[in-house]
Formats: sequence, C-alpha cells, structure tokens
Amino acid sequence: MDAIRTLQQAVQYFSNYENCKGVMMQLRWPDGVVKCPQCGSSRVIYLEKARVWKCYEKHPLAKFSLKTGTIFEDSPLGLDKWLPALWLVVNCKNGISSCETARDLGVTQKTAWFMNHRIRFALTQGGLGSLLSGEVEADETFIGGKARNMHTEKRKRRITGTGGKDKTAVMGILERGGKVRTTVIPNRKKKALQAEVRKHVQAGSALYTDALLSYEGLEGDYAHRVVDHAVQYVNGRVHTNGLENFWSLLKRGINGTYVSVEPFHLFRYLDEQTFRYNYREDMGDGDRFFLALSRITGKRLTYEHLTGKDRPETQEPAPTAF
Repeated sequence: MDAIRTLQQAVQYFSNYENCKGVMMQLRWPDGVVKCPQCGSSRVIYLEKARVWKCYEKHPLAKFSLKTGTIFEDSPLGLDKWLPALWLVVNCKNGISSCETARDLGVTQKTAWFMNHRIRFALTQGGLGSLLSGEVEADETFIGGKARNMHTEKRKRRITGTGGKDKTAVMGILERGGKVRTTVIPNRKKKALQAEVRKHVQAGSALYTDALLSYEGLEGDYAHRVVDHAVQYVNGRVHTNGLENFWSLLKRGINGTYVSVEPFHLFRYLDEQTFRYNYREDMGDGDRFFLALSRITGKRLTYEHLTGKDRPETQEPAPTAF
C-alpha cells in the first residue's frame, strides 16, 4: 500500500477489483479469516461470479459482500468509485463539492452528494479519548450563507435579522501542538460554552479565550486568561489564533466549495474539516486515506435518515442525530 501516494495511483490501483478486494479484506479481516458480519462464523464460501460470500449458519441475510457492514453497504456503485471518492474527500484541503465529485466519477450530483455525506459520517470524531491539556484555546463562530449569494426568495426566508440571528453557532477547542475538537452549539451562552470546555479540557490546563462574558467563571478550574479583541489579538502566549486559522479554513471550504450548507448537516462538514486538520502533519495523502478507510466499518447512513424522512414531518432533523 505504500506505493499509493497520489490520486492518479489510487484511481489506477482501485480500477482493478482484485486490488479493491485485497485492501478491503485486509481492513476487515486482518487475520485472513473471513467471518460473517451477521453471526461471526468463519464457515463461509466465496461465490466468485457474484463476488459475495455465503454463510453456512442458519440466519437471514446469509450472503454478504465486502461492502456489508460499512458506509458502502447497499450501494450499487463499485469500490472503484467509492475508494477514489474517499481519497478526494479526505485529501482536498478545501473540500470537494458534490458537483465536482459527480464529474470526476461519472455519477449524478444527487448520488455524489449522498456519497460525500456517507464518507463524512465515517470521519465522525467518535470517542473523545483523553482530555485536552497543556495550552488550550477555545473559541466560537457563526456559520451561515451570505445574503449576496442567495436567490431573492431564499434571502427573504432565511435572512430575518442581523448578526448571528440567522446563522448557526459552532465551537472549537484546540490543544496547541495537538488536535482540535468542534461541535455545533445551540447558542453562545455560559451554560453551553462552559459545558463543552469542561467536557473536553482537563482541569488545571491553561485556557485561552476571547473576552466573551460567557467564559467568566472558569478561573476556578483552569488557568484562564483572556485576550480582548477590541484592544489586541495577541498578548504573549494569550491568543486564539490557532482556532482563527481553523475557522478560516472551514469557512473557505463552505463559502468557496459548498456555497450553502443546511444547518442540520453542518456537523458533518465540521467532522470532515476536523479530520483533515487533525491529520494534516506527518502524514501523506495515502496515509490519511488508509486512516479514513479504517473507520468505515460498523457505520450506516441511509438516505432516509440523511434527509430526515425517517423522522416525523413536524420534527426538524437535529444536528446531534449522530
């Protein structure tokens, strides 16, 4: 796998089904023993013409493929399209739109949109692991479409006030020299922001924020210092420039690549940008691709769930659904 370092090499390599099969089998069954994803039995036989395995145990869905139990499940598209699509999402610095994915892979825009969201689901931050420590920055921003980019009717419907009233609030927490964690938050009030800080940051750490009053009260648990952006942006070690850089990358992708992101899908775009940012250093494109590929199992995102059709019509899809 070390020979796959560029998109061109990836497209050429994965155009061969046997190569796709080898990579997926190594990922799913590293010991070389194929096991049924339904019951875990190794009493299976490979049906070469159908490219599926059949389990000899008695249970429904005895046949399974390389895609069963992954984000690719039930997709009519082959791995020769899925794997390059995954490469594009995790390695394009500013993201890749569904229109561009559709042109590159020869699928419809609707199909490409669904593919990209399934891949983002695989990049979900998941388990938090250890708490952030050392020097930690916390900051929040608003994400939303620009009025000048909207059609007149959409502008009237969505722009009803000023400031952040019609935008979605998101929060980021960055460990300097480490990783960033992001989430959609309901508002910028003290309860919401301080709950996220205490959830992700180890007590006693140096915490740097701006002068937003919602951060007041954290001094008892953290070495909390504030930089007032009305006066200055940097005061020695006290600044939030690391997160400002992350917000710049995120908004560049949303405004320049995706143009418009619905609020209830925003958390997936956060996960996508967070993954690329956290694994940007000391990793080549191939390393980042195989890391993302290791996260595709045990996850399923249906079109009905993605579009909210499996929920009551009166209930708006929630950002924390996943």
